[in-house]
Amino acid sequence: MKALLDRARSFRRRVDFEGDEYRKLAVGQFPEALFITCSDSRVIPALITGARPGEIFELRNAGNIVPPYDEQGAASGEAATIEYALEVLGVQDVVVCGHSHCGAMSALTHGTDLSGLPRVDAWLEHARPGLEPVLGEVGRRSGDPTLREVVQLNVRNQLAVLRGYPVARRLIDSGRLRLHGWYYEIDTGTVHELDEDGRFRVHGS
Repeated sequence: MKALLDRARSFRRRVDFEGDEYRKLAVGQFPEALFITCSDSRVIPALITGARPGEIFELRNAGNIVPPYDEQGAASGEAATIEYALEVLGVQDVVVCGHSHCGAMSALTHGTDLSGLPRVDAWLEHARPGLEPVLGEVGRRSGDPTLREVVQLNVRNQLAVLRGYPVARRLIDSGRLRLHGWYYEIDTGTVHELDEDGRFRVHGS
């Protein structure tokens, strides 16, 4: 913690706050994309994308999950962030990024007992049903599903849930919003992008 504190205390000296970039940020934010990813400390959206301050709006939680749209308008940090990004900030792209070595998806893959973590268990319930096509095959085929399969299916599922948000559907239908699915490998830094055919591929390598 001391190293983090020291770097925070010296931040003003390490960054050129006299330049125009940070003055413009004080006027308002105009991010290009909403980046939905896991809370995992090893996944750093700005580092992966090379984004500068103000370029991406982030939504992070365990398992990069998008909870279903609630017609009753129940309070939700995820729903509020999505609504604000699309309605107010006008982002034109949304990325849902899953990753290798994901603890949340690993728990679902291996059927980990989460009784000691009831809130984690309840949160992952949002993702469980959509993963049944893979998780339900355990014991009915040779070999269990790989974590990679589960993570990538979860990304597809969360994109589908996002399309169920009225604001997202309206913007997609009018051509003003694009959705992207990514799978990030922590140990190699490789980003796999979801193609129109439903497969994750490495582009530009």
